[in-house]
Amino acid sequence: MRDITVFSGSAHPELAEEICAQLGTPLHPVRVSRFANDCLEVQLQANCRERDVFLIQPLVPPVQEHLVELLLMLDAAKGASAARTTVVMPHYAYARSDKKDAPRISIGGRLVADLLVTAGASRVLTMTLHSPQVHGFFSVPVDNLHALNELAAHFQKADLANTVVVSPDLGNAKEAAAFARMLGVEVAVGAKQRFSDDRVVISSVIGDVAGKDVIVLDDEIAKGSTVIELLARLRERGARNVRIACTHGVFASGAVERLSAEPNVVEIVCTNTVPVPKPSDNLTVLSIAPALAEAMRRIHDGQSVSALFSTS
Repeated sequence: MRDITVFSGSAHPELAEEICAQLGTPLHPVRVSRFANDCLEVQLQANCRERDVFLIQPLVPPVQEHLVELLLMLDAAKGASAARTTVVMPHYAYARSDKKDAPRISIGGRLVADLLVTAGASRVLTMTLHSPQVHGFFSVPVDNLHALNELAAHFQKADLANTVVVSPDLGNAKEAAAFARMLGVEVAVGAKQRFSDDRVVISSVIGDVAGKDVIVLDDEIAKGSTVIELLARLRERGARNVRIACTHGVFASGAVERLSAEPNVVEIVCTNTVPVPKPSDNLTVLSIAPALAEAMRRIHDGQSVSALFSTS
């Protein structure tokens, strides 16, 4: 692939290397240095002039550090006369800050989108945004992919004759319904209320789960509070074995261990949009590098990306 230059920030270099291996193009180095006053400086160590530049950087902890690093990478590419700069952000952590649900509260998802565009982003390639309206926060083109194909291919290896897909809340119900159609199974949804970052109440489950195996599908699992609450409701309603699936396996505060310890949980599946904390017998990690690489190739060649990742 001529005229393409790929860089990675320090958030997830393993994923960037895998993407570049799929593309057959080198991953160019980035020098990040820190001054005595704690300010960062970034230097892109390859030619960017009139080239199609891709910057790979998911927003993962420490989120603010990686965000500033990405902004500086964008500024460096713009100053180096890049023809186009695409931010490849598999996980947009600020997408959860998408609405004003309390007085005088910030809407971080929109603010960070503005910062990325101001810093020099020509377009954004991301995966499984927390809510559809986040797409509209950007004033540049956004390709929002999903990992349903990878997740479905994994679960299709199992016996799904008596299985139902369950979404923890209505916000994820559309994606869960699409996933259920891909697997040829029924769908159910939890009625969720969130009171704080780690306090969630699911009052009921809409749909038949009695005597059935369950695949719980969520976009992101951080502490796992929502899923643990849902598992309690599923047990009350007579669900059998449970498999947990998500795109973004943040798994903060020992979430994998806590979820694995729950009764009837036989498997946890996520993708590598973020670095997985540590290996676990119950955890399966699927690679989304081929999907991101193909999307990058199509962006570079001016081909359709949405056609490739449609669930219809």
